[in-house]
Amino acid sequence: MLARIAQTYPEEEITLVMDNARCQRNRKVKELAGRLGIELLYLPPYSPNLNLIERVWRLVKSQCLRNRYDETFSHFVGAIDDFIDSLSGPNRPHLKTLVTENFHLLEIPKT
Repeated sequence: MLARIAQTYPEEEITLVMDNARCQRNRKVKELAGRLGIELLYLPPYSPNLNLIERVWRLVKSQCLRNRYDETFSHFVGAIDDFIDSLSGPNRPHLKTLVTENFHLLEIPKT
């Protein structure tokens, strides 16, 4: 993925914002990013509010999982698929309120 990003934006200064998953913090990832000139910026631990996909999953769970029983696994999967499809249609305005770029900016810690 890092190589593809570097190829796609060869003239750009790239900072990749990632969560703190162990697989994203390993030595190989850091070394490759360094060779490609990609800065890695990790979100603080335990900060799902900064990770936009976590906001989307919270919405999906609230609409498809809480206080709900599905007879079969296929009904369960269908409910999730239907709701995710609705995010580009009738639920798009609701999604836009969750996924914004209105963040409080923090200083990048010196390492």
